[in-house]
This record gives sequence, C-alpha cells and structure tokens, in this order.
Amino acid sequence: MAATDERVRLDDERQWGDYVTDPVAAVAALAAADRFGEYVVYERPGVWVFAADPIGGVELDADELRVSWDGETTSGAWEGSPAQAVDRALAGIPLGRRNAYGWIGFEFCAWSLGATAHVHPRATLAHLMIPRIEVRIDASGVRVAGATPAETADIHELIAAAQGSTLPVAHPVDVTLDPTGYTDRVATGVAEIRDGKYQKVILSRKVDLPFAVNIPDSYRLGRMNNTPARSFLLRLGGLEAAGFSPELVASVDGERIVTTEPLAGTRAFGRGAAVDSAARADLISDPKEIVEHAISVQTSFSEIAAVAEPDSTAVSDFMAVRERGSVQHLASTVKGRLAADRSPWDALETLFPSVTASGIPKAAGVDAVFRLDHDPRGLYSGAVVTISPDGALEATLVLRAVYQTGAGAWLRAGAGVVGQSRPEREFEETCEKLGSVAPYVVRAH
Repeated sequence: MAATDERVRLDDERQWGDYVTDPVAAVAALAAADRFGEYVVYERPGVWVFAADPIGGVELDADELRVSWDGETTSGAWEGSPAQAVDRALAGIPLGRRNAYGWIGFEFCAWSLGATAHVHPRATLAHLMIPRIEVRIDASGVRVAGATPAETADIHELIAAAQGSTLPVAHPVDVTLDPTGYTDRVATGVAEIRDGKYQKVILSRKVDLPFAVNIPDSYRLGRMNNTPARSFLLRLGGLEAAGFSPELVASVDGERIVTTEPLAGTRAFGRGAAVDSAARADLISDPKEIVEHAISVQTSFSEIAAVAEPDSTAVSDFMAVRERGSVQHLASTVKGRLAADRSPWDALETLFPSVTASGIPKAAGVDAVFRLDHDPRGLYSGAVVTISPDGALEATLVLRAVYQTGAGAWLRAGAGVVGQSRPEREFEETCEKLGSVAPYVVRAH
C-alpha cells in the first residue's frame, strides 16, 4: 500500500508498523465504522488506543452510582467523595488485566470544594467503561486484543483502507458571536477579585453549533492541525466528544510519581514566524501572564505536596513556552512521589479540577465558576481518564474540544481572569483558543 503524505505531527518520525502511516485516520475509521459499540480513543505520546464494546463500567451521577459487569447492573446511593465512590466501585469489579477508560465532569469537584449546592441532582460526574476490544497502534504496528478472528480481520481492513484516504472537509464556524454576555461576566469576575474574594478565576463561554457534527471526522481533521499533549475521541452514554488536550491534570505512573502540567498565560500561534515570535516575546514579558502562571504553579506545587512524600515535590521547565495548535502557553511541570498512604484517586481528587481551568484559591474560584459561567460545564474542563490494572492513572484536561449529544453540538473555551484582566482581551483569548477546533469541525451528512 502506498504511504500517505497526510502524516501526523510527531515528536519524532517513526514508522507505524508495516502499513499504518496515519494512526489518526486509523482510529477515526474504527470509530466511524460504528461496528464496535461505545468507544474511547486515547492518544498518549507515540501510542493510540481504540477501546470499544464495554463489558462493564461505572457511572456516577450526583444522586446515584451504577456499576455494570457481566450483563448485570446494580444501582444505588453512594457516600464519601466521588473519587472514593469510583475507586471503590472499580475495586469491586474483577478487572484482571483489563484497563478502564472514560471521563469525569467538572462537577466531580463540587464535593471536595463545598459546592454541591450548585450541582443538578442528575448531573453526570463520571462515566468509565471496561472494554472488550482494545486496538493499540504504536511504532511496532497494530495489536488487537479481545476481538474475535472475524472482528480482528475487519479491524485490520478498516485501518488499511483508511491509510491515504481523502481528508474530510470542514464547515466554517463563526466563534465571534456571544449570546452569553462573556465580557460582562469577566468584568464581574475582575471586580470580585479586586474586592479580595479570590485571586483568579477561569470563565468560559459556550458556542452552540447550528448543525450536527461528524465527530470522528472532526477528530481526524483537528488532530492533523493540532499539537496536543494528549488527544481523545469518545462516544459514551449519549455523549460524543473529540479534543486536543493541552495538558495533564494528573498522572500517577507505575513508580507512583505524580505529575501535573499547569499551562497559564496565552498568545496566538500559527500566524507566521515573525508574528509568532513577537507574540512569544510579549507572552514571556507580560506581567499579567507571568502572575497568572506563577500563582497557578504555586497552587499545583502545594496540591502535589499535600499527597506526596515529604520533600519530593519539585518544579521543572518553569515558564517554558509550549505550542498547542492555534495558541502558545507558558507551561511548567510539577512532580512528586505519592505518599504510601495515598492512592492515585486521592492524587486526582486533590489536583482536580486543574488549577488552570478553575481558579485560585480553588474553592472560591470554583464557586465563582458555578455562579458566573452561564452554562453547566459537564465534560468541558473535566478530564478523560485511563486506569491501568497496576494502579497507574492518567487524567488529561478536556479543553480544545467539540461536544455533541442528542440536543445539539457545541464548542467551549475560557480564559484566566485576574485583577489586571481586560474583558475585551479575555474574549479575544477565547477566540484564539477556539481557533484550535472551530476551523476543523466537519458537518454530519
């Protein structure tokens, strides 16, 4: 088979098995085939996984926990925090060597931050699934687990047919209209900050799309034009989404190292070498952006230190500039070794929601989000999560994404508001961030 020129942007150029020159087209084709039930696609550096056909799962609403396994579902009330409820539920399922995949919504944070009064009783806090089929694509090729021989053959045929196939065509989306009163809401946030209620809050705006979206095609086209830390594509419980995550909320690896990657401080990117360089110089010297980033890193450091072994928390790559699609950010990495009496879910609960998607102090910032953000967030600024049988956990921040339910499709973006913020500039920043997704949305036929 001839190789395609439509190569994914990778940190290093590597061959993808005997025939997979385009892993993004491969996983998008598997999702679009609609032959394997609900699914989650998850990309980490160098690896794409298509996990499908759930044989079990955990669904946590504000008022109910549902656990399914082996064709049976139990439901009932839950107690403690959402993280504890999900951790206990997963521990009660005989996973063996199976992984779990899914998502947690922004409202997951309300219990630990005293904001439950803002959460609708039926709000989905988490939806995780244990797949029957896993397709893993990496530099060694394609590996299929859990499928029948006929399904395995079908999977390879779909992947092969996708290589070199024509890219989908995007449908233009105007992101400059705002019926949500965003600048007025930002002005309210600035006033509250100046009154001493909190230091920072991330306020967002929702952009409803006037058409149904082909989510797998939008993922394929968007991933070709983005440089994410992680990417995802999913269909679970009536929700479809595809996104290009700029940062990790939290990861805990097999050595119990906890990592978070706060990004705060933004300028546009992709407008030409000279313009991008000038924007970068402005970003690294702007007092507002530096303050916003520094207080985010300070909060992330304190959060990891709270669950880590003493004196193991450290910051690296402080205020590096990372390019993420249509924007460039100030970025840092914070790590620590998880304390012996803490679980990976304890680490996630402490770090969630990302400080760069909520506010500082976090409790007051989250309260402001619930009051000022106009629409419930759901998956936006939540996380897509993978859980390994050895206890490793990874939660990537859901931003730069397109979402769809039976009620419609939408985009969403936000900006960090501090005392020095100007509402018009924060609105402009949301437009810059929406530029990572809006030009690549493909209309459903």
